[in-house]
Amino acid sequence: MRIAVQRHDFDAGAEIRRLAGDGSIGAIASFVGLVRDVQMTLEHYAGMTEREIAKIAHEAVKRWSVIDVTVIHRFGELQPAEQIVLVVVAAAHRGEAFAACEFIMDYLKTRAPFWKKEHRGGAEEWVQAKASDDAAAERWTAKEE
Repeated sequence: MRIAVQRHDFDAGAEIRRLAGDGSIGAIASFVGLVRDVQMTLEHYAGMTEREIAKIAHEAVKRWSVIDVTVIHRFGELQPAEQIVLVVVAAAHRGEAFAACEFIMDYLKTRAPFWKKEHRGGAEEWVQAKASDDAAAERWTAKEE
């Protein structure tokens, strides 16, 4: 398992290739999030953020037959079209890989301690949590019951 919170960019292809060497892996699902049409600043609480992301990844491993997970999340000043997050999940079968990848991303949006400030036309605004992100994460809680 690889968890990284870093300022510099990442190579998604290299991260996927790093997981592909295990003969028991039959599927790798990945998600790359990009900064949309606005400059942003992402802040985090070093140490705490990595621990929370690791908890999310470990929960995915417990729920599905996941062989390995990589989560890389950037922080700092980010420009439109830059990569912001990478989630890679390796499993024996595609269903587990897709579900675990989506679960991790949904939980990252709601449980990982990041603070996002958007910069538009000289104005800055801290971004509040979205109800749609909470709803996406909540559907996984409903599956536990």
